[in-house]
Amino acid sequence: MTRKITVKYALLCCLFFLGLGGWLLHLRIHPPSGSAHNYIPFITGIISVFFLSGLFAFRKTLALGYILNGFFVILGTITMAHFSIAHFKGPVTFSGIFLNTTLADISMLWGKFAAGKALFGLEFLKTDADPAPRGRFFRYPNMGWWWVHLAAISAIYTAGNILWK
Repeated sequence: MTRKITVKYALLCCLFFLGLGGWLLHLRIHPPSGSAHNYIPFITGIISVFFLSGLFAFRKTLALGYILNGFFVILGTITMAHFSIAHFKGPVTFSGIFLNTTLADISMLWGKFAAGKALFGLEFLKTDADPAPRGRFFRYPNMGWWWVHLAAISAIYTAGNILWK
């Protein structure tokens, strides 16, 4: 087994266990038996843990897994940040922001994104000596593409939340 395959399996395990941990946290906070809208995190958790890990396992489906993983991270970030803002209690303090919000959960999500991005880069990296891609920062699969989508989807979510109250 080569070093690349060893790293690939370690990153696949990272994706699987971060997804499983997030899904189990959601099951504790949002049990599907509690309300009908709790099925959304339940189903996306199943997709994230099993389906996305499977997509990342094969080169043919890796790009689809990368895109779906990225959009799940963006949507999870937006909805959890909205939940934290809507349900924040007490004065806004440094410790309150770090301990009384979903910042820890959002951090886990971005760790999952980083593992997926590393898997994507590892699979499509030609050699270790290749220079890092330059230019076209806002083009797929560069990070700028994800920042644009995070900003755009956040704006759409915010507009929808304001307009359809």
